[in-house]
Order: sequence, then structure tokens, then C-alpha cells
Amino acid sequence: MKQVFAVSAFALSVIHIGAVAEPLKIGAIFPLSGANAQFGANARNGMELALEDINAHRPAGDKVEIVYADVPAPNGAAAAVQRLVSQNQVVGIVGSFVSSITLAASEATERLGVPMITHSFADQITGRGYKYIFQVAPKASTFGEKQFSYAVDLAKQAGTRIEKIAIFYEDTAYGTAQADGIRKAAARAGVEVVIDDAYPLGITDVAPLINKLRRSKAQLVFPVSYFNDGILIIRTMKQQKVDLPIVGGAAGYIIPDFQKALGPYAEDVFSIAPANYDNVPELAARYKSKYGAFMAHESIMYGAALQHMVAAADKARSHDPAKIRDAIAGLKYCEGLATGIPGGCTAFDANGLTSTAYPIFVQWRGSDLVSVFPKATAKQAPRWQGKEIK
Repeated sequence: MKQVFAVSAFALSVIHIGAVAEPLKIGAIFPLSGANAQFGANARNGMELALEDINAHRPAGDKVEIVYADVPAPNGAAAAVQRLVSQNQVVGIVGSFVSSITLAASEATERLGVPMITHSFADQITGRGYKYIFQVAPKASTFGEKQFSYAVDLAKQAGTRIEKIAIFYEDTAYGTAQADGIRKAAARAGVEVVIDDAYPLGITDVAPLINKLRRSKAQLVFPVSYFNDGILIIRTMKQQKVDLPIVGGAAGYIIPDFQKALGPYAEDVFSIAPANYDNVPELAARYKSKYGAFMAHESIMYGAALQHMVAAADKARSHDPAKIRDAIAGLKYCEGLATGIPGGCTAFDANGLTSTAYPIFVQWRGSDLVSVFPKATAKQAPRWQGKEIK
């Protein structure tokens, strides 16, 4: 039976008395340049907010340091991991948001015996039998399943029976895995998938997809995209008066720049999400004061990942990556940014997948995202085609 450790702030202060005095270095691999740089910046901001709280409660000489590596594409991931471990002596890695980069990075962390905690969704991440990789969010197929079932449930509450849907997805590990979850959920529910189209990441012309959608008689559309592709799909739909409920696949649909780019076109767009800032209002207020925007989901998830890794190192009383890995696996951490994740904690099953977190639905209201489903986590009532569901 797996042993579970619950760590309190008091316990951490006691542990620190005997901790190693040299800094605890954590590596952070993110796309800080290129097309996905905004996700990397948001994740970094969340980690820096978490780091403030971590170091505020540690004695002098026992601080935590984050060493960042800019990795905008998978082909640079392994070298970045090697460099962080051999040159910077990091004891663990956090990153990288983009599933394909995380898959490449985790090949290296597994080989080197260094723990890695990610918020990337792809099923393969914890589906390979690796010992050193952990996911704080549910896997992509679970997001796809809930993306479908939550939408159908809300449509039913609004008096609409869903019989036909459309799926657009970018052809990366994240897009294909999440689309597969939607597809399988629709099959189980007897709902026809009238469009099931992959497209290349960074597509520049979505007009053929939207024209196909217009002719399809779909009642719902599920675009699984990163930021730029999602913006292009939604804008083209709205400009061509294709008025269907839209259920985004997290990623680019739930960051502040989505609404900035689309303005009124963003209103009432749904998305599946691993977390939302309205569940931790005090931390969200601190974040907004510091960074001038709401706290995106990746800020919450990666800040929580950092806190989990540091708490595990403290529990292990060691800078040995193997011992920290074992402590990560056995720790249930329910403080700080972890309280902003549905389920309220970070913890992992035997495969390294979260054992506590679950997806939620968020919906755009002006420049804010609000949690609307399931009811237990909702902060406001959902709206379907402009009408509030009581």
C-alpha cells in the first residue's frame, strides 16, 4: 500500500531546521520564446508567486532557486534537461506545458533518474511505465470525455438534445489524445460525429474547415487547439455567422489573451479546464496585482507543481533526486496553489497520474473566466446560447 504524507506549514518549518543549507535548485523547462511563449510566461509567473511563499517560510541559507530553460520545440528538450542536471545541479524538473516537449524532456529525466512534474495533458506521458514523471492534471482523453459529457449535460438542461457534433483538433500529442476522448465519449452516447478533422499546428487558413462546419448540421463544435489556431477558428466562425455553442479544449481558450484577441467574439465560449482562478480569490488577487492579468490555469498548475516538489524534498530531507522522486509519489499536498485545483490537492497514483484532480467547465464573461460546471465547483450559472441555465 502506498504511504501518503500530509505536510503542514508547521511540519515544514521543523524539517527545515535539519535541512541541507545549500540552495535547492529546481529546473523549469518552458517555451519562453516562439508561438507558445505566453503559456511559458504564465507558468513562470505562477511559479514565481509560489516561490515567494516557499522562501518566505524557510530559514536563511536554505532557499529554493528556479533555473529556467527556454525550450520552444521538442528537439531542444533533452539537451536542456541534460544541461540543467549536469551544469546547474537541479534535483527535479517542472514543465513544459506543451505535451510534445514534455514527452521529449521526460525521456531524458527518466534516463537520468530525475523527477519531473508536468501539467501537460497527453495520455502517453504517464502511459509509458516511467517512474520519474508525474502529471498534476488529468490526462487528455479524460479532458476530452468530460468536454463532451459536460456539454451534452448542459445542453440537456437547456432543453436541447445533442445528436450531431463536430471535432477540430491540431495534430500534436495533446490534440489527438483529447480529440480521441471526445470521439469515444460520443460513440458511447450514440451521438454522431459529423466532422472529425485534424489540422496542422499553426494553420493559416481555416475557411475550408468552417465552410464544412456550416454544411454539417452539427449542434456543437469542439475545437482542440493552442492559442493562435483557436483564435483563428473562433474569429472565422463568428465572422461567417456560424452560431454554434463552442467548447474549447483548454490551452489557448483559457488565458487572458484569448479575450484580448477576440473581444466580444469570446463571450460565452466554453472551455474545459484543469483549474480556474476564481477558486482561490486571495491568491488570484495577489497575482493580478503583481502581473496585471488574471491567473491562468498554467500559473496555478505549475505553481502547485513547484510547491509539491519542494515539499517532497523537505519530506525526504535530501537533495537526492531518487529520494525526492519517492517522496513526490507518496505525498498528498493540500496547501497553497494546490487548493486552486479541483480536488484541492496534488497527489499521484502508481503511474504518476493525478489521483485527485478533475476537469471543470469555464465560460467567458467579459474579460473574466468563470467556473460554471460541475455545480459543486461553479461560481456562476452557465449560459447556453445566451440564456442562463438555472
